[in-house]
Amino acid sequence: MVNKILILSIITLLGLVSCVEKQNFDQLDDLFIEPTIEGSILYVEAPEDVFNQPIVGGSVSQDFNFDGFNEDIFADRVLEGSIIYEIENTTSKELDLTVEFLDEAKLILDTMYIHVDPGPTATVEKEVAYGGASGKNIEIIKNTSSIRVHVQNLGDNTSVSNLPDPKIIFRSMGEFTMRIR
Repeated sequence: MVNKILILSIITLLGLVSCVEKQNFDQLDDLFIEPTIEGSILYVEAPEDVFNQPIVGGSVSQDFNFDGFNEDIFADRVLEGSIIYEIENTTSKELDLTVEFLDEAKLILDTMYIHVDPGPTATVEKEVAYGGASGKNIEIIKNTSSIRVHVQNLGDNTSVSNLPDPKIIFRSMGEFTMRIR
């Protein structure tokens, strides 16, 4: 019994006189969380016969409303990122694609050009960086309200690919680093 009391007294005494640093919970204020998020932006398919119609004149253009970039939760926190474009062409047409980022007044903020050879070809991929040391100004992304995709047929308007279901497929996705805290 005396041993138990002696051991308990020693442990209590050591606990009272031991060297323990005061905990600093203010370190949380210095913590920054910067996750990378990614997601699809556009997916568009156009069959070859669209480019063979004389009314179209060999080109197709479409504006897509996209307010995701200028939402406060994104625009106030985005640091940098990139947009990746992928184009698959199984048509018999040589094509030029133009992608334009537009603000709310439909003014062009940024333009990107992609040349695509007649199909079948490998998927054409192009990446454009925004923000950071090597990218375009991140304000382009923050102020984008819509995206215009224009496809120009550089070939004829009568040929048809011998592949089943010939079409052009345009995909885009973004990867962005956000500051949460």
